[in-house]
Amino acid sequence: MTKRKWTGKAGRAALAAALIWGALQPGAALAESIRLGSAISLTGKYSTNGDFTQKGYDLAAKLINERGGVEVAGKAYTLEIVYYDDESTPARGAQLAERLIAQDGVKYILGPYSSGLTKAMAPVTEKYGVPMVEANGASVSLFTEGYQYLFAVLSTTEQYLQPVVDLAAKVADDPSRVRVAGAFENDPFSQDVQNGVLADIKRHGMNMVIEDKLPPELNDMSATLAKVRALRPDVLLVSGHARGAALAVRQLSDMRIELPMVGLTHCDSAQIIEKFGEKAEGFLCAAQWAPALKYSDPLFGSAADFAKLYEETYGAPPPYQAAESAAAVMVFADAFKRAGTLDPKAVRDALAETDMMTFYGPIRFDESGKNVAKPMVLYQVQDGEYKVVYPPEPAEAELRYPMNAR
Repeated sequence: MTKRKWTGKAGRAALAAALIWGALQPGAALAESIRLGSAISLTGKYSTNGDFTQKGYDLAAKLINERGGVEVAGKAYTLEIVYYDDESTPARGAQLAERLIAQDGVKYILGPYSSGLTKAMAPVTEKYGVPMVEANGASVSLFTEGYQYLFAVLSTTEQYLQPVVDLAAKVADDPSRVRVAGAFENDPFSQDVQNGVLADIKRHGMNMVIEDKLPPELNDMSATLAKVRALRPDVLLVSGHARGAALAVRQLSDMRIELPMVGLTHCDSAQIIEKFGEKAEGFLCAAQWAPALKYSDPLFGSAADFAKLYEETYGAPPPYQAAESAAAVMVFADAFKRAGTLDPKAVRDALAETDMMTFYGPIRFDESGKNVAKPMVLYQVQDGEYKVVYPPEPAEAELRYPMNAR
């Protein structure tokens, strides 16, 4: 049974879920297991996405165990995950990574939520030669440090809002006349998103008319939005995790600002449809994954099959954070089998050779540990639903432009 440190309301809820899981797996604690460790945000500002991360990890481990576990050199092992609450604090995350490895004897780490926490933990796992497969640290700066034990299943930050910029160029009569406003949280993830946006804008010859930094403890965007109202840009781009997405939708509505195109990160984890209803119509939402995609694998089946199982298990549709977290567990399981040993160095070498298809998408790492095989996805909220509008091949719907057009 999965081992955790239970903290606060989130911890009590997770404990209840674990007891249910344990009831479904009699004798699981007696099976020989491979222990994975994870410090994730069960409390603090990242707790919503930390919860999604944990659910994705747990769902994949549960299904792998139900299918007979992981075979290593002819012997079957179950997966066990040891959790601690990093409290959404990088320093605490680094401390807990040290504890998992040095005290608990964990030899394989599943990453935390957020680039900042991943950045704090990576030097620890590197120091001990412990492989970390992470699903929620997208900052491209993580992959410029020469880490040999860090691998990420998700697309990196510079790609997040690129589809919005590309669509803005496509619908414009003259891309060089497109005026872009940006508001980006002052954290590693969003600052890397901003750098990617600036490169994309330069590539299309567009003009950046607003470039604001948002504080990490984000609770008001009115100063930025006052500039937006005055300058009337063609495109507004916002990256501020779930809190920033919710704030943008609410305050644009409250201030009665209408724009042709608005692109956000973290729409689904912010639950903008559930929370804001018609106010969310037309917003473009960067995503790592969508249930409508045509990816599939032998474990979960199709992307739609994963979404169905997740909703049956947890009572809500899966955000992409849960999907990519499940994929991270699958990558470890695949590497254990191919390595034929549980030696961390051999597992690391097997991870470096990963080339697999999952319900989440293709996964293949370059020398820096980035997944270079999977593109980003762009949703638009249309009639109260997320519809894939980019890339063109799996698109479910045409882009509505301007965003309030029906």
